[in-house]
Amino acid sequence: MCGFAGIFNYRGDAIDPNVLTPMTRILAHRGPDGEGFWHNQHIGLGHRRLAILDLSPAGAQPMKDDQKRYVLVYNGEIYNFREIRKELRQKGYPFRSHTDTEVVLQAWRCWGREALRRFNGMFAFAIWDRLRNELSLARDRYGVKPLYYWDEGQKIVFASEIKAILQHPDYTTEVSYPALNEYFTFQNIFTDLTLFKGIRILPAAHCLTFKLGSGRVRDHQYWDFHFQDTDLFADQGEYVEELDRLFRQAVDRQLYSDVEMGSYLSGGMDSGAITSVAAERFPGLKTFTAGFDLSSASGMEMGFDERAKAEYLSNQYKTEQYEVVLKAGDMEKVMPGLIWHLEDLRVGQCYPNYYVHRLASRFVKVALAGTGGDELFAGYPWRYYRTVVNHDFNHYIDKYYDYWTRLVADHEKSHFFRPQVYQGLINHPARQVFRQVLSNPHGPIEPSSPEEYINNSLFFEIKTFLHGLLMVEDKLSMANGLELRVPFLDNDLVDFAMKVPVRYNLKNLNEVVRINENDPGPKTRRYFHQTNDGKVLLRNVLNRYVPHQYANGVKQGFSAPDASWFKGESIEYVKSLLYDKHARIYDYLQPEKVMNRISQHLSGKKNDRLFIWSLLSFEWWLKTFKS
Repeated sequence: MCGFAGIFNYRGDAIDPNVLTPMTRILAHRGPDGEGFWHNQHIGLGHRRLAILDLSPAGAQPMKDDQKRYVLVYNGEIYNFREIRKELRQKGYPFRSHTDTEVVLQAWRCWGREALRRFNGMFAFAIWDRLRNELSLARDRYGVKPLYYWDEGQKIVFASEIKAILQHPDYTTEVSYPALNEYFTFQNIFTDLTLFKGIRILPAAHCLTFKLGSGRVRDHQYWDFHFQDTDLFADQGEYVEELDRLFRQAVDRQLYSDVEMGSYLSGGMDSGAITSVAAERFPGLKTFTAGFDLSSASGMEMGFDERAKAEYLSNQYKTEQYEVVLKAGDMEKVMPGLIWHLEDLRVGQCYPNYYVHRLASRFVKVALAGTGGDELFAGYPWRYYRTVVNHDFNHYIDKYYDYWTRLVADHEKSHFFRPQVYQGLINHPARQVFRQVLSNPHGPIEPSSPEEYINNSLFFEIKTFLHGLLMVEDKLSMANGLELRVPFLDNDLVDFAMKVPVRYNLKNLNEVVRINENDPGPKTRRYFHQTNDGKVLLRNVLNRYVPHQYANGVKQGFSAPDASWFKGESIEYVKSLLYDKHARIYDYLQPEKVMNRISQHLSGKKNDRLFIWSLLSFEWWLKTFKS
């Protein structure tokens, strides 16, 4: 696991190799174990190494093949690299290391872009072809590892993190108004934009190629999700057995490492089951949990601390358990550094993730996480069920768009943004962005049944919400020099999950179809009672690894009790930053509108913790990156 940066002057000018040094060294947190550079006239590559496989100098990057045609910088882990290596050796390709990096290099040499379809793992890389004078940038199927680029018409500057691109003397930070519109609509960015004007993220499962003299010549999507009801097996029992086999296989694949590994243990079934399998292989496995001081919490937030559940599971699996307990003031302490590492603002509150990654990094270099299980196996049923009764596809879009408008509704935006900002975003309507995700020709289109509508929703959420989570987890784990592995995003497991019939994931579909969630009175209560299921097939499997009460508990996210803290112990912090009319956010947002909404939360009239978190994040983003 590593970080890399590079420059390609595709119009023919020579690069300044001195620029590569600060670009690469600002990524030192991603790779504290080594540094390397390579350049040749129009192109330069820099790399920081976090040594996980083959700790010897043979794994150093940038890495060249034996013919010196290709030069590679790479970040990730290919879990089937040994099988691919064996196949390549049989074809006559030589190897001088035991790294997956060299497998990626020789696989590209053998198969070119087709190699991407063979890789089972997480990766982002840049590879230079000295014969064709072509640079290719590629990213894994699911977008676990990030890759950003800035194409200014003469050159492309690219890196594992945006902060490396900011080191280039020709780039000046400006806010992208279209991206800001997406962020304050969805608390996420669904397109390839970032808040940094001109800097884009390479979409998951894409390969982008630039050629000397021509610039961008090819943008190729080599894979996509496609959820569909199939009849792979005769009954649910056969699906359970196959999923159990694939789950164990996925965890076993990701346990390969030349350094010590650990696992997160939240108290839920996904991380618990992964820990159970890993602990069979590694007795005394180190496990990590974050809990919360709930002395000032109230309401639903009183159940947010899962330490007792995690400790019980740790005792069951005989792990070496470590915990961190977060208090209200811990958010304030970490925000400047957190936003510097996060840089690409996505999804919700995430500072607890930073603290638990920091804890794990003190003991191990690699940690397993349960990310992806919910998105693959319908773990948010209350979302999907609201989409099964529709007049037509447009009605579905309207309802789901309203649900995913998490911060600012369209009709409020002319009063929420400053006039010049609003004028800069009206040609990038958020509803069109939302619909475009579902217009992908490789995904579900125009559903005609409740099952197809739910598969549409699974497709949408895994492309947007999960991608945002993966970006956050990458940045905050690598901030601490920690590699995060996600066994649920194993190719074979994902391919299977996309073919599981909806009836095996959601048990109450037929009943909910007969209930309109918008009906008043008892039907509304009945709706929410009926939608309290999800992940049925996965629960049947993970019951084998996790005690029944944990495998069948109500879904709970990993979140601090910020609704209470923002109007309690953290109230002065919130006020000091957001009630200041000279705050940086008010160069872009209307102070009166913003402060009125904050006041409603602080007075207890409305729970607006997501909005407040996003304001705090954007304020610190401006303080950090916009001089």
